[in-house]
Amino acid sequence: MKRLSKVKIEWSPEFAYAIGLLTTDGNLSPDQRHINMTSKDEELIIKFKQCLNLDNKIGRKSRGGSNIKKYFVIQFGDRNFYDFLLSVGLRPAKSKTLKSLKIPKIYFSDFLRGCIDGDGSLGTFKHPESRHPQLRVRLYSASALFLKWIKKEISSIAEIDVKNGWITEENNIFTLAYAKDNSIKLLNYIYYPDVNYYLERKYKIAKPFLRV
Repeated sequence: MKRLSKVKIEWSPEFAYAIGLLTTDGNLSPDQRHINMTSKDEELIIKFKQCLNLDNKIGRKSRGGSNIKKYFVIQFGDRNFYDFLLSVGLRPAKSKTLKSLKIPKIYFSDFLRGCIDGDGSLGTFKHPESRHPQLRVRLYSASALFLKWIKKEISSIAEIDVKNGWITEENNIFTLAYAKDNSIKLLNYIYYPDVNYYLERKYKIAKPFLRV
C-alpha cells in the first residue's frame, strides 16, 4: 500500500525556503515520522505552513523550564517527507552534527534566505571611527561544518562574487559573517526580483540595500 504524503515533494522556491527554515529552526522526531517547526516569530511559522501547504494548526509552547508559552509551533507526521529530509542530509538531533546538504543550485538562494530567516541576522550600525553605515549578514549554528559548507557554496556562486566571510565561535555557537560589500551582494542574491516568501522584519532591513 502506497504511503500518503501531506507534503508535495517537489523542488520550487517556496519548497527550498521551507527546507532552509527546517534546517535552522526545525526538528526531526526520533520516531522517523514527525517533523516539528518552532519559532518565537509567528510569521515564520505561518510562512512555513503556507510553503508546504499544510493544514495543521499552529500551537504554542514553552521552553527551558518556563511556563510562558512564547514559542509558536507546528508539528505534523509524514513518513515520505521525513525520508526525503534524511536523503538531503537532515537528521534527528541535528544541531551539532549538521553538515552539507543536497540542495539544487537553482534554489540555493531560497534555501539560504530560509536559513537566515530561521537562524540568522541582518545588522546595521555605524563604524566607530569613520561613522559610515555598516551592514552585516550573519548566520548562526552549533555546527561549524554546516557553516563551512554554506560559506563554500556561497563562494562558488560566480554571479555574485562573494569570496570573503569569516566564522567565529562563542559559547559553542558558531557565526558566519560577511562585511558590508559582500553582505549587500548576498542580500541582492536572496531577495531577487519577485521573491515571494521572506520574514517581513528582515526584508525591511535589507530593502535599502537592494538594487530592485
